[in-house]
Amino acid sequence: MSRKMMQGGVFVRVLVMIVLLIIVGGLAYGVYDFNRFSRTPLHVTAQGESIDIARGTSFRNIVTDLQQRDLSEANGLYWRLLAEQMRVAGKLHAGEYAIEMGLTPRQLLANMAAGKVMQRNFTIVDGWTFAGLRQALAAADKLKHESAGLDDATLMQKIGAGGETPEGRFLPETYAYVKGDSDLDILKRAHSAMAKTLDALWPLRDKDLPLATPYDALILASIVEKETGRADERPRIAGVFVRRLEAHMLLQTDPSVIYGMGAQYTGNIHKTDLTTDTPYNTYTRAGLPPTPIALPGKPALEAALHPAAGNELYFVARGDGGHVFASTLEEHNRNVDCYQRKHCQ
Repeated sequence: MSRKMMQGGVFVRVLVMIVLLIIVGGLAYGVYDFNRFSRTPLHVTAQGESIDIARGTSFRNIVTDLQQRDLSEANGLYWRLLAEQMRVAGKLHAGEYAIEMGLTPRQLLANMAAGKVMQRNFTIVDGWTFAGLRQALAAADKLKHESAGLDDATLMQKIGAGGETPEGRFLPETYAYVKGDSDLDILKRAHSAMAKTLDALWPLRDKDLPLATPYDALILASIVEKETGRADERPRIAGVFVRRLEAHMLLQTDPSVIYGMGAQYTGNIHKTDLTTDTPYNTYTRAGLPPTPIALPGKPALEAALHPAAGNELYFVARGDGGHVFASTLEEHNRNVDCYQRKHCQ
């Protein structure tokens, strides 16, 4: 074999070796870069980001959406390879998914494959009226507003509670929901939660309470809820009203009067308001008002069913969120002079 041929063979082998090294190096870099992509967090720049996958959306369109929003710079091949590696290609569920700080492509695909859709929370606040609840629901994000335009009676029929007055019937709690749920879904759950809570608490009530039905307890609890936000005072205030009911005294509770005034109440209650008769004026009508005046929380319900013992029949706001209690009208009048008229002796 000539020297020239030998040199040519060496050249070919070197060339082949270089090509192989380039290929191996390229593959190694590709593997490294793919692994880096799969575990590198997406480019999330703000809290509360999400991606909404409609039913029937293709995998390519999902990746395109991520790229167009600058959440990912990776090409579609990497995303496809990752989906194949995870065995989730073709198994991604529609829905809204949270894109939080630190979320990696692998975690996002795992969430989509598991249908781990984004949850939001709606909180019903203790003491809200039903009208206030409806206003808050109307402003809730990503919630279908199926109750819009319905009057209260029709709404109650829609949630399976036809014939019930809505006030007080919904338990204040935090309810999770996902995009696509409706306000009626939340109302059904809150209505069921209140019914179950009453069913559980009513049999455990104190004996000889002047409350004939669980609904009476709901009405009393709503008054307690509106009279105080202090946990230590709820049973004590409930005790005052229970003793007044037992003694056939007027309840004389301002929140009930205010509720009966409706839109006429502008922030202040006047003497004429206390003498103007409405079904909710507990200065002119004996006993409990005809319905609850708010949505009572579980602590208020427990206070109504387990009122504090004692002989107190009156209380007046102290001006710091608390109240001063009295057993006689004479003592109560002194408290009113001191804490409301500022004529302390």
